[in-house]
Amino acid sequence: MAMDEETPLVDDAVNSSTQTPHHSNSNKPIINYKRDVHILSWAFLLIFLAYGAAQNLESTINTEGDLGTISLGILYLSFTFFSVIASVVVGNLGTKNALILGTTGYWLFIAANLKPTWYTMVPASLYLGFTASIIWVAQGTYITSTARGHAIAYDLLEGTVIGKFNGEFWGMFASHQLVGNLITLALLRGGKEGSTSGTTPLFIVFLFTMTVGTILMCFLSKRSATEKEDEQDSSVSFCSSLVSLFKAAVALLLDIRILLVVPLIAYSGFQQAFVWAAFTKYVVQPTLGETGVGGVMAVYGAVDAVCSLAAGRLTSGLSTITVIVLSGVFIQAIAFLLLFVNYSMIEGVFGFLYPFLIAALLGIGDGVLNTQLSAFIGILFKHNLEGAFAQLKFWQSLSIAIVFFMSPHIALHIILVIMLVILFISVAAFLFLILKVERAFSFRTTT
Repeated sequence: MAMDEETPLVDDAVNSSTQTPHHSNSNKPIINYKRDVHILSWAFLLIFLAYGAAQNLESTINTEGDLGTISLGILYLSFTFFSVIASVVVGNLGTKNALILGTTGYWLFIAANLKPTWYTMVPASLYLGFTASIIWVAQGTYITSTARGHAIAYDLLEGTVIGKFNGEFWGMFASHQLVGNLITLALLRGGKEGSTSGTTPLFIVFLFTMTVGTILMCFLSKRSATEKEDEQDSSVSFCSSLVSLFKAAVALLLDIRILLVVPLIAYSGFQQAFVWAAFTKYVVQPTLGETGVGGVMAVYGAVDAVCSLAAGRLTSGLSTITVIVLSGVFIQAIAFLLLFVNYSMIEGVFGFLYPFLIAALLGIGDGVLNTQLSAFIGILFKHNLEGAFAQLKFWQSLSIAIVFFMSPHIALHIILVIMLVILFISVAAFLFLILKVERAFSFRTTT
């Protein structure tokens, strides 16, 4: 694994977003990179339509001792911890093997919900935290290396291909909220809150979809972050490879680019957890009841999916990423302000539709952040993709865990103020980073 990056503000990948890549070796067979993106996108949809719907249900079906909410908090704390070493594991397993291993934790978590107790849910949550860190670092690395390979093979602009591939993946991924919640609505029949008696058929269906998703992963092509499959020096020992990858991951913590993008990464985690833990509890449930949660989350997922696809198609480099990110967070700021001012005072038909409107606005922002953060990191950290995506998932999962543990003890208006403050800080840091990158790029092109 190439680890020759010395934290320049502008990596070679940034330049490739404005220059045509070189042609690949004509003697090398052309790989169908788009096929791999299609397979990965469908596999994640099948796995996460099950997990996403189960996550939405945890706080309402496993209420005894707050088992569901606490399990999710443990899960994301475990996710945070293992994200520190995830890049090392992915680097040594390879992205394809890491993706397949990552699915096992989600399968076990759904299986634990068939008999939810502290003895099944807590171990399953801890293990899922580990495998989730692996699968998400592998996903980010795989999509970026696939996009880069496709750009080189077909003589396309690298930044544009990264944006389009991320757009397709995140568009498919975001639709898991729509599909999973529709399946939930179809299979759950008026079960009482805190009861799991009617969920057994649902979780069996979820286990089936996850199994199909895992099988799909097996058809992926093997790929590394540097597009040098199975060409690494065999004399390099496992231990030295581990040390080298770990040093690269730790070195990123001192990289000014990572430090400036961390607030936006953290915000992306906060806004996701806000939807799952606070929006559904304080806004949707009081207005529409338990049965309305699935419908509102389906709208959220549908809008999220459409915006992910659109944002990916529009991405062509750092300038478009900047505009799209600012647009997405501005729309989410409007949603937070609307909730802060009016959420408890609206009645009638508009009061009924209000949660759906807010869900749509929040879905727009989430779709934008998912695609653009992945594309941004893929462009800026060409030589250390595993480490960079590990940082992405570390700060996201830490933010999500904080919300799950703190939201039951904080009023909605306080949460909204906190969200707006974090949003402002993250945008300021992101703009400062973009200005530094553009200035450095201008300096390099003039010299």
